[in-house]
Amino acid sequence: MVFTADSARNSSETELLVDAPLHIIEPTLQDQTGHCHSFVASLCNAGQGYPLQLWVSRHAQLPDLEEAATIQRHFHRRLRKFQVFALYASLLRQPCRIFVSTAGRLDVMLLNWAAAGTIPPGKVCLYFHWIRPSPDKRRFFRKIAQKQPHIRFITPTESVAGFFRECGITNVSVISYPVADTMPSQENRTTGFRHLLYAGAARRDKGFGFITELVEHLAHISADLPVTLQVSSEHYGKQEELVSSDIQRLKKAAYPHLNLCPETLASQEYRMLFKGAICLQLYNQQDFVDRISGVTLDAMSAGSPVVTLTGTWIARVVQRFGAGIVIDEPSPAAVLGAVRQIVAGYADYHIRALHTGRVMGTEHDAGFLFKALTEN
Repeated sequence: MVFTADSARNSSETELLVDAPLHIIEPTLQDQTGHCHSFVASLCNAGQGYPLQLWVSRHAQLPDLEEAATIQRHFHRRLRKFQVFALYASLLRQPCRIFVSTAGRLDVMLLNWAAAGTIPPGKVCLYFHWIRPSPDKRRFFRKIAQKQPHIRFITPTESVAGFFRECGITNVSVISYPVADTMPSQENRTTGFRHLLYAGAARRDKGFGFITELVEHLAHISADLPVTLQVSSEHYGKQEELVSSDIQRLKKAAYPHLNLCPETLASQEYRMLFKGAICLQLYNQQDFVDRISGVTLDAMSAGSPVVTLTGTWIARVVQRFGAGIVIDEPSPAAVLGAVRQIVAGYADYHIRALHTGRVMGTEHDAGFLFKALTEN
């Protein structure tokens, strides 16, 4: 092995990272809504006692994370891309570790520009939840494989990792999407059906349009199934135009057993939504073929069976444990048929969902990811 000045510098910089602060970058994190909060919260809880810096929206309200990390309320909605570049440039010159918890190609591009050289080993980890392959992305990541061989790419699935390896990136790890310990207390568990539930930010790619059609159908047939829908926006109060239209349709349907939750819920209130619930996850089958769903993990931890569509990661979890029903198409009739089947045997589905939550909690222990981020 040839020992060069660059290798000496990289070695010394790696040594400086031992017990160095871990900076978690999540620019759109503003409250307790959505997958990015549960992801970051589980990681912060796993790393309590370690020096964590959490960089989030300037208006962030994260009372559950105040003790686990130092909250840096930093990012403006319209300026965040420029702020991210400046932050990367600053942190790359400090003895610290950088973790981008919801990484995309832009983050890789900005890190490469900000580094003005080769980033040393152990300095930067990027978690890519998913990626949609394209020739342009392949060309880009092949160049990055040559320019920045020490950036560590972490993915939740082998298919995403395989894309990066095909591009020549060798520093790739598959580590389970982390979840916090959210098992319900004994008094909060139930074996009785209470309501249908759509949990998480209202999004079209997560089937909110199909949920709207279901509620309209329930109103048309004068059904009496209670339905609870979270209709909070995902980031910065933004909401898709079609989702806004869906919400107006829901109100117009005047289904008397519908409960809309427009506000962001605290962690305990969010978890209580799953009590006695059947969780409807009619997510886009192409977009979610191999994407991990935090809502699925939350539902199973609470013992809430799931109705979902074929061909998704969610469907594979449900089928593996029998913790719900998988249907081929999201028509109101198909969804309602699955719901009625679960309601008729809710106690058994609830027990299987709780078992799923225990197994998945072990497989998705946030400690695995935290250890990977802080090891040499």
